Amino acid sequence: MDSIPANRRLWNRISGAYQHEHDPRIGAAPRLWGMYSIPDAHLHALGDVTGKRVLELGCGAGQWSRALAAEGATVVGLDLSEAQLAAAARAMGTACYPLVQGAAEQLPFAADSFDLVFCDFGGLSWAPPHLAVPQAARVLRRGGRLVFNVASPWFEACYDEAAGRVTTTLRQDYFGLDTIAEDDGATSYQLTYGDWVKVLRGAGLVIDDLIEPRPELEAPNGYNETDPPDWAHRWPAELLWVTHKP
Repeated sequence: MDSIPANRRLWNRISGAYQHEHDPRIGAAPRLWGMYSIPDAHLHALGDVTGKRVLELGCGAGQWSRALAAEGATVVGLDLSEAQLAAAARAMGTACYPLVQGAAEQLPFAADSFDLVFCDFGGLSWAPPHLAVPQAARVLRRGGRLVFNVASPWFEACYDEAAGRVTTTLRQDYFGLDTIAEDDGATSYQLTYGDWVKVLRGAGLVIDDLIEPRPELEAPNGYNETDPPDWAHRWPAELLWVTHKP
């Protein structure tokens, strides 16, 4: 399934509204993961990037990329949407880094190019993982790391489409998630825990850690309504995978 054209159109259309709503929070401080903006200092997923060559898959307006560039990484920000890349260019500031338009399932980079490939609800949420993960592994150098945050399948399985919120009731089949229809014919992707393991191992990656970020009781979700409000304090809303290429 080629979801690239529809996903590109969707993000070009919603980029301005998305950044207006979310950038004041995610752009306010460096290294914030996921729906609850949990600091990497609490999760210890990314590590020191000084002097590393880093690729962000789905950089959006570059909130992560510009922070890592300021830390001394050689960063490349990749995004499918030219509107998102334009937002990144406007927000770049003094820590300059290159921006590339492209898809996570068709990376326009040579093999063994990066020390770290990462994303936070980016390319590995919006590209077929069975295509995008091998691409990420291909462009990693030996010893390089793939680190990425995606929604937990339980979060998606409990999403009540009619009510527009996540509840405590299972609504979708866990084994039938796979592709998720988004607005304008776009598609996002969701795997079970077992399928993530198969895809990562199939790409030759070693799984070092699976972090299930747990927000504090009062932490707000900036993207979804949950019932109860402390849903993600009680059940895993996100999966933060830490892997490397041996």
